[in-house]
Amino acid sequence: MKYQPLPKELYIRNRSNLASKLAKNSVAIFNSNDILPTNADGTMKFRQNNDIFYLSGIDQEETILLIAPDCPNPAWREVLFLRETNEHIAVWEGHKYTKEEAEAASGIKNIQWLTAFDQIFNSVMALSERIYLNTNEHLRAGVVVETRDARFIKACKEKFPLHEYERAAPIMHELRGVKEQEEIDQMQIACDITEKGFRRILSFVKPGVTEYEIEAEFIHEFVRNRSRGFAYEPIIASGPSACVLHYIENNKACNAGELLLLDVGAEYGNYNADMTRTIPVSGRFTKRQREVYDAVLRVKRQAASMLRPGVTIQDYHREVGLIMQSELVGLGLIDQTDIKNQDPNWPAYKKYFMHGTSHHLGLDVHDVGTMHFPIKVGMVFTVEPGIYIPEEGFGIRLENNVVVQEEGYFDLMRNIPIEAEEIEELMNS
Repeated sequence: MKYQPLPKELYIRNRSNLASKLAKNSVAIFNSNDILPTNADGTMKFRQNNDIFYLSGIDQEETILLIAPDCPNPAWREVLFLRETNEHIAVWEGHKYTKEEAEAASGIKNIQWLTAFDQIFNSVMALSERIYLNTNEHLRAGVVVETRDARFIKACKEKFPLHEYERAAPIMHELRGVKEQEEIDQMQIACDITEKGFRRILSFVKPGVTEYEIEAEFIHEFVRNRSRGFAYEPIIASGPSACVLHYIENNKACNAGELLLLDVGAEYGNYNADMTRTIPVSGRFTKRQREVYDAVLRVKRQAASMLRPGVTIQDYHREVGLIMQSELVGLGLIDQTDIKNQDPNWPAYKKYFMHGTSHHLGLDVHDVGTMHFPIKVGMVFTVEPGIYIPEEGFGIRLENNVVVQEEGYFDLMRNIPIEAEEIEELMNS
């Protein structure tokens, strides 16, 4: 791994929080992700399952975590199972965790090789009434590949049909939705790396450069600062392409007079940044571009101030929509007749601002959390309003990442240039 790992005390605390929410006489099992194939004998880069990482800090394939807080045998209350390494694996794949290293990283005392799992698991199940199993229950998840968790669920239910089965996902969503300070610190590093990438391209962008050259500048800066790379597929969208919300081709030249929308973020230690900036390719905004830019910036600032404890995301999005509606009227994009005749399920403002303003951010870019319950202190959200005008050939989105506090918010991207004057000054310096 390139990143500096977080202290084991975080994972000890996370497991304690989980254990406090489990029913009596229960066991919870968490599996690592698979290494996914490409073609022939190729594989994709390994990306750890975020739940087992959140509970253990172990960033390695073929790992199982067992938590049984009420087990009569204290040695079996927390057990981490690892793939046993050997000389062949060391030569062909590199170093794997030793038992001592895994204990130091996770704070788990009982580290076993995977070959011991069946015997210990059978013994713990004989002493347990319930078992919590993990699944991907993200609201946007489209699961088409059978995961290790899914295979384990099948095998477990076949072998232990009379136990009571529970879902681990709702508990994990609740816990992961509120960030610990160590997590926020890791996300700050991801945001700081993102800032370095953005400042790098401000002096690089000019008419004639291609979107993929800009993408290359970002990845250079990210990796040299110990990031694995982009937190998600980057959007480098010049001109009309900015009106395609998930444009990822990044294959066009940037032309004079166009705007360039950059939706990029660095990953660091499995935590993510998610930034959007929109800059003028020629180094100066036109009068119309500046009018729309300032409108988006006003909406972003008002929206961030509305992310408070006790507010629900649904109510927040409705209020942001009303602010955007006023701005669009001021820009002459909609009028009172449009508003009077609008479909309540698709308000008039959505013609030019069709996506949500905020989502949870953390180990996932669209992180898990309680979207239908009140916002809590310690939650981290994106704030990303946008106005997209295909008929004028440009779109503008601005996005920062903020931590909800008792009073106000803390902006993890406070140092990343966003004022139009500062961007123009940096591009022309």
